[in-house]
Amino acid sequence: MPRRPRVFVEGAIYHVYNRFARGADIFADPEEAVDFLEILRKARDRDGLTILAWCLMSNHYHLALRAGPVPLARTIGYVQSRFGQRYNQSHRSSGPRWQSRYKAKMVKDARYPEQLIAYIHLNPVVAGLVDDPGRYTFSGHRELLGKVRHPLIDVESVLAVYGETVRAARRAYVRALKGARQAEWSGESPGGLPWWRKEVDRPLEPIVPDAWVDELGRSTGIERRRLDAREFLARAGTFIGATPAAISAPGKRREISRQRYLIAALAIERWGITARSLAELVGRRPEAISRWASMGANLRLESKEFCAAYEKLDAELAGEKRPGNE
Repeated sequence: MPRRPRVFVEGAIYHVYNRFARGADIFADPEEAVDFLEILRKARDRDGLTILAWCLMSNHYHLALRAGPVPLARTIGYVQSRFGQRYNQSHRSSGPRWQSRYKAKMVKDARYPEQLIAYIHLNPVVAGLVDDPGRYTFSGHRELLGKVRHPLIDVESVLAVYGETVRAARRAYVRALKGARQAEWSGESPGGLPWWRKEVDRPLEPIVPDAWVDELGRSTGIERRRLDAREFLARAGTFIGATPAAISAPGKRREISRQRYLIAALAIERWGITARSLAELVGRRPEAISRWASMGANLRLESKEFCAAYEKLDAELAGEKRPGNE
């Protein structure tokens, strides 16, 4: 039976977690934990995620994220598969490292983001590993306290929830954690948490985050009407001056290669076009299209010029102008 597709809302807040297969304590090795965080940092920068909280326990992880324009399935799938590949290579092993595909829950109610952050950063305390979350290395708690030079968390965005000044916000955050330790949900597994359970006591109070979600929780990102692969390829080629024939022709000229990477990455990441459908149009294998998309994703990190072209093409296809794209 096919899996149900995940509902994705650009700009929404999600609680994401997963466990290692057979309860393996892989993150008990600090080197493995650091490797996972490096992959996550790259995915954050590449895909426009905002990380609000994180914690690595020995056999599982928790993340609180605000989604960017790239669907979480692609971002978290990349993080998990890349970590699994690197682990198997370094340990000369094979097989899946994760118990299953990741679990994710959209946090729809304005009551819950602060509770979610507290829940994640209190995981080591509840597990009895430490009595103070500041003594646990592999979580975002110390980042919010200003004790980490290069944080994964968007510290400014998170602290803005707790107070108007950094000092006041940090005090309020610490108080919130102390209060959460006494909450009935603090020791629950994810399925028993308030934001995972169906609420029946009162209507939801929708979150009003920043520019991407309105008062009703609807995405206000670029509206992308559905295009099939043929129309996408034709329209994208018109905007960047590349015909489908040129994209599909053999050869590795730099400009053509960059156009291939640009079209493949944008099609798969933001427009829901599959590698298989593009491959049929350009006479390549789906694996080649996926490789082009991966190259494009990496170029967005490495090249400001390529990143600007990517964002401009996305806006042009949607019929929306963005600052600096005129």
